[in-house]
Amino acid sequence: MRAAIYCRVSTEDQEREGTSLESQREACLRRAKELNFDVDDSFIYIESYSGLTLDRPKLTELREAVRDGDVQAVVAYCIDRLSRDPVHFIILQEELEKAKVALILATEDLDSSDMGKLITHIKGYAAKLEAIKIKERTTRGRKMRALSGKLPANSHARLYGYAYIPGKGVGEGIRYINEEQAAVVRKIYQWCLEGLSTHAITYRLRDSGTPTPSGRGYWLRSTVQKILKNRAYYGKTYAFTCSYGEPKYRLKSDVKRKYTGIVRKPKEEWVEIPNATPAIISEDIYNAVQARLEHNQKMAKRNSKHEYLLHGHIYCAKCGRAYWAAPGIKTRNSNRYEYPFYHCSGKSKSVTPIRCDNRRHSAQRIDNLIWGEVEKVLTHPELVFAELERRKKEDKTGTWKAELERVKTLLANRQKQKDRIHKAFYVTGDEDLFRRNIAALAKEIEGLEQERLRLEECLASANKGQIDTDKLKVACELVKSNLKTLSFQEKRFALSVLQFRVIVDGDTLTIQGAIPLPVGQVVTTER
Repeated sequence: MRAAIYCRVSTEDQEREGTSLESQREACLRRAKELNFDVDDSFIYIESYSGLTLDRPKLTELREAVRDGDVQAVVAYCIDRLSRDPVHFIILQEELEKAKVALILATEDLDSSDMGKLITHIKGYAAKLEAIKIKERTTRGRKMRALSGKLPANSHARLYGYAYIPGKGVGEGIRYINEEQAAVVRKIYQWCLEGLSTHAITYRLRDSGTPTPSGRGYWLRSTVQKILKNRAYYGKTYAFTCSYGEPKYRLKSDVKRKYTGIVRKPKEEWVEIPNATPAIISEDIYNAVQARLEHNQKMAKRNSKHEYLLHGHIYCAKCGRAYWAAPGIKTRNSNRYEYPFYHCSGKSKSVTPIRCDNRRHSAQRIDNLIWGEVEKVLTHPELVFAELERRKKEDKTGTWKAELERVKTLLANRQKQKDRIHKAFYVTGDEDLFRRNIAALAKEIEGLEQERLRLEECLASANKGQIDTDKLKVACELVKSNLKTLSFQEKRFALSVLQFRVIVDGDTLTIQGAIPLPVGQVVTTER
């Protein structure tokens, strides 16, 4: 009989408390062995995620394996590793009972009687309360630190133009002016007041060879914008100005956290940190710059309203960047006409100094062309589900995961081998032998790293191909019954459900996604 193992942590504290992922895994394997269950590596699910949600990538995979009848038991370290919400735990428990899959805990017994279920519910409720208390205590501690005049200890404490000294003592936890960087900040504000756009400021910083805030790469327009909009530069420092929510667009489906979008809080909820940041510019200069930026925003040609069906779904084959949607200008008989188009973001000097040469396309023509292909698919839902079933049978994720673990183990062994070669050199002093051994080992490590990257890409592509069948049914029915009257929002919904991607290579468009098109379906834009 086969068992699956599920391990979860959500904070570094749990590592110190003895519930690290590795200790959970070993305890669960021991328990499964005691009960004579076989455990395949492809059915060991390990992740770092909050236990207060059921929307967890590895837990979703485990539930899918349970529904498919691939395992006869699920082993977890304890109740709160499976879920910290008692209601969620009951949902999972009922799913397992319905599939006739046993739930086994490595550190405690699980009573399936009514009284046992009540006790389990109480334990789960206590675990949920503890998680909420931890979050509340952490937030309260950070707020008290802010009110005492010290910056909350995280990456946001460091700001270009300043040096930051961490700590709780006198003179610690606050920023100090870095005069070299502060001079650059003053120039950026001055250039903006002189009428330069954020693009022009970005190019000027690049041309002058000014080091970036990170010390690497090149200046980006987004970096300049953040500097121009940060109140801290005139001495006003605020904490708790935003929270996280569902993002408007999600570039990657296999993300660790569900809520990655930034949601701005009302100003009355902000917490001011007194005397935490000395001023580099005056408040009058800051306000004048905000007025200038607002004026530039209103006058920007990109604010012309057009509907772009493929926004967020179209990418460049040459540089891998997303295609941007923007209005363009055509002149005909001395008259200027505005039209929507897609162009590679790699063409913009504000993104990269090395410009991509992939061509741009008329948005209207591309949208109509691609939607025609989508209609062919969604008007035959039976073909869609037949294709999804075929892909499911051909799923190689289990093999890829096992192979990836093997490659990672080999890489860890090669690192140990590298350490032994260094130790041998310190003992023998044979430099020629040392160079030969290191060169051979480096070549082997390079090959293993390439294989690791290939396997990770295969798994990432497989994860992106997973699709919500319930939403797909809605999309198919919507398109089939309202083919000629679909709104723009309904078409966008269908593309989102299909995890649709269009790869542009000159005049050739390659369609990808969880839809039953031939592999590498190609559409040409040539007339």
